[in-house]
Amino acid sequence: MATPTAYSTQAPSRADVDGLAGATVIEFGTDWCGYCQGAQASIAKAFEPHGGVRHLKIEDGPGRPLGRSFRIKLWPTLVFMRDGAEVARVVRPTTAEQIADAFASL
Repeated sequence: MATPTAYSTQAPSRADVDGLAGATVIEFGTDWCGYCQGAQASIAKAFEPHGGVRHLKIEDGPGRPLGRSFRIKLWPTLVFMRDGAEVARVVRPTTAEQIADAFASL
C-alpha cells in the first residue's frame, strides 16, 4: 500500500478556494491524528473512480484561517465543492461509501 500524502502546511486563502472552477475536495486534518490515519484507506478507495477531482489535503488546527472559515471542528473533514461553493461535507468518515455518497453531490 502506498504511503498517504501528507497534509500540506501551506493553505490557500479562502478567496482562492472560493475561486476554484470545477470539482474540489478539501480534506482537513493532521498527519498525527489517529482518526485521519484510520480514514486514509477509505478516502483513497472513494477517490479511485474520481481521479479528475482536485483533492487538497490541508493541515488544520488552532489559528489556521482556512479551517476556521469552514468552521472545521473534527478531523478528518472532507468539504466537497463545485465552482467554489460547498455542496457536501463528510466528517470522520469510516467507510468509502460515506464519501462516495458525497461525491454524488458533485
